[in-house]
Amino acid sequence: MGKPRRKPIPVRHVIAQGIMTLGAVMMLAPIVWMLSTSLKHESAVLSAVPRWIPDPVTFENYVGLFTQAQDFPVVRWLFNSLFISFAHTGLVLLIASSAAYAFARLEFKGREFGFMVVVATMIIPAQITMIPVFLIVQKFGWFNSYYGLIIPGLAGGFGVFLLRQFFMQIPVELEEAAFMDGATPITIYWKVILPLAKPALAALAIFSFIGSWNDFAWPLIITNDINLRTLPIGIMIFQGRYTQEFGLTMAAAAVCTVPIIIAFLIFQKRITEGIAMTGLKG
Repeated sequence: MGKPRRKPIPVRHVIAQGIMTLGAVMMLAPIVWMLSTSLKHESAVLSAVPRWIPDPVTFENYVGLFTQAQDFPVVRWLFNSLFISFAHTGLVLLIASSAAYAFARLEFKGREFGFMVVVATMIIPAQITMIPVFLIVQKFGWFNSYYGLIIPGLAGGFGVFLLRQFFMQIPVELEEAAFMDGATPITIYWKVILPLAKPALAALAIFSFIGSWNDFAWPLIITNDINLRTLPIGIMIFQGRYTQEFGLTMAAAAVCTVPIIIAFLIFQKRITEGIAMTGLKG
């Protein structure tokens, strides 16, 4: 018997794959060029013939970024961004998961209306609430502080909505069995619900981390101390000083971008699982 004939690949699949490949190349090309430029000598950057692969490869731009720019505390900016992003992400997970558990499992008056209000806040642009939140933060004395950088924005509607929909799919029988064993609602939330919700928590964690890491407007408004600036704002300040040194500027941009890419690649599977397993039923 001969080998079975392979089914021809539909033309629409070939076209779809081609479009997605082209889109991926268009999105990755600027990142590859940024990394390539950051590894070149300044003379190679200004060469009339652009080269994607640096020859020779040099790390002088990264060394200069952390040593020659004495007036720009890049290490401090990097620490601020990491500390603020991790603290913000951890608190978002705690607040959103506890609120989502209450809306998904606990019975109380006005639960459905309260959840509708939380979801409705997602359509309010952040620019509308920025001035009132700034005035509140100023009244608390949190201007130029980590409190002012971390606490506003913790109670977002998206995280509550995402986790609530995930919690609704967890079988109630698991909680009933734990309750029969003497577990309290807090114990059930901590030891039963959260371990089962790791995919959704991972998805929310990476979204929150990226949002906090890339935030530009709020840290710019709430701080004026250069030592409290985050990395995106620091890169803007740095670029204003070294506009003509493209290799050094690209090295600074790479330091700001690469951690996010690494985090996304590590948690990509968890993100996909969290979104795929989160239904939209009420």
